[in-house]
Amino acid sequence: MQTKKRQNPNGITFGMISVIAMVTAIVLILTLIKIYLSNQIYYESKKVNKIQREVNALKAENKRLKQHVESLKFKQNVIDTIAVESDGF
Repeated sequence: MQTKKRQNPNGITFGMISVIAMVTAIVLILTLIKIYLSNQIYYESKKVNKIQREVNALKAENKRLKQHVESLKFKQNVIDTIAVESDGF
């Protein structure tokens, strides 16, 4: 008795196509996730940079205002000293 061997056709099978489709879908999904996350990181870093610039500007303004207050205090002390001396004489 001879048994006939079943020969697989040489070519592309449905299983190969389904594996290729699944791999392509996975790669596409992962790529889209990466693009989305990259965009979110970019926009968040823009917000952080804007806030950091504002903080730096406010720190510089605070320093300038403190110097101005010290200058006004010094001037007031000088004026008070002159007023006290002129009242005494």
